This record gives sequence, structure tokens and C-alpha cells, in this order.
Amino acid sequence: MTQAQIDEFDELGFFVLDDIYSSEELAELTLITDEAEDEAIAELKKQADERFLISENGAITFAAQIVRQKPEIRPFVRNSKILGVCADLIGPNVRMYHDQAVYKMTEKPRRFPWHQDNGYLYVEPQHYLTCWIALTDATIENGCPQVVPGLHKDGTLAHYYVDTLGFECFEEPPTTPLIAEVKAGGAVFFSSLTPHLTGPNFSNNTRKAYIVQYASSDARVLEGNADAGAATGSHAISDEPRGIAVLENGVPVA
Repeated sequence: MTQAQIDEFDELGFFVLDDIYSSEELAELTLITDEAEDEAIAELKKQADERFLISENGAITFAAQIVRQKPEIRPFVRNSKILGVCADLIGPNVRMYHDQAVYKMTEKPRRFPWHQDNGYLYVEPQHYLTCWIALTDATIENGCPQVVPGLHKDGTLAHYYVDTLGFECFEEPPTTPLIAEVKAGGAVFFSSLTPHLTGPNFSNNTRKAYIVQYASSDARVLEGNADAGAATGSHAISDEPRGIAVLENGVPVA
């Protein structure tokens, strides 16, 4: 990373990096996530109203833990540019914590609530890194990320559950959000403590994103009921079956 990018991340809680994947790599990655999304929709169609938790066919789908199910995607989460960002913003020992494809459809336009990723997947230390990869151009029209700058310095905020939408930390942001549009093949990198959302998709095409999260290899995952407001225990992030090691002592893990 350049010093300007590091300063931007430190001040705003995010930055955009273009051209992470070539057009050939992007096409291959999208084929994998498309297959995972088809499988997620097949499962949704078995549910009442084709909905499960915050996933709904025609609105927004989540295909989680693709790395665990499809090993052919692993080279993409070990991309050299992404690992360079991980080394600069996390440290020399990094583990992929979680991954999911998130497709936002056009039939039922819906916003995603303002939230921090550490309001969903709790880790100590609280900072980990989200890489929001655009598989299609992400614009304000089709639901690109929007970020509330600066609040990542305040730690994990209290979240509450909004039915059909998920966990939310506030309904109206305290400061003006910044729009993080990104071209296909690029990514938005933001802290797990950066409040953000993606808006409704008002375009004519599905907005496709692949989201990968990275944390320090010595981080611990907090356990317990989020509604209780306190953790009941923790375990090493290396015990997470969904994650893989990506950097050890600054060297990419093959």
C-alpha cells in the first residue's frame, strides 16, 4: 500500500483498490460464486416464502463458507495484492476468517442496515479486515457500499436486530456517508469496525460481490448470544473450520 492509502484507511476506515483481478481471473472467480449462489437459491426455494433469516430469493442471497466447500476458490483469497494489504493493515500472520458471496437482485429492492462486521462476527482484538470484491461494477444505483467515516475509531457499537434486515447499529448515520463505488475486479477494504451498508439495487441486473474477511492469526472468536450483550467464552480463530491461513511470518501460505 502507498502511504496515502494507509492514511486514508486510518482516517476514514476504508479505501478502494482497483484492478485486483484480471478479466480472466474475474470470470473464473465469478463462475465459482455463481455456482455457490445457485446452490443457495436452491436451498431458499425449499423454505417458506423462499426466505431464511435475512436471505430471500429475488432480494438478496448469501452463499457462505465457499472456501470450505469449493477449494478451487482458494487461490483467489490468496491474491498477492490482497495479501499485501493484509500484511500492511493486520500484520505478518494472517488467517482468512470468513467468506461469502452476496448477490443483490432487482425484483425486491432492499437496503442492508447500517452495521459493523464485528457486530455480526465477534473477534478480539476487535479489528479485522473486510475485502468487499466487486464481481460486477458496484454503483450507487445497484447497491455499492456506503461508509460512515471515522467511527471505526470508537470500537464496536451496540447493535439491535431488525426483522428481515439483520443487525443494525443506527438507522440514520451521525455524519454524511461516503459512497464507495468500485469497478468489477476491484475491492473496497474496510475495518470490521467501520459502519457501512449497501443500498437497494435499482438497476436491471444482479449486483454480485464476494466478501472475504481476514484477521490476525492470534485473534480469538467470542462466543455467546449476541442479544445477551456479553460473551460467554472464546476460542482461537485457528479453530474456525471455515478459515485458512494465508500469511505466516509475512510469507504467503501455499
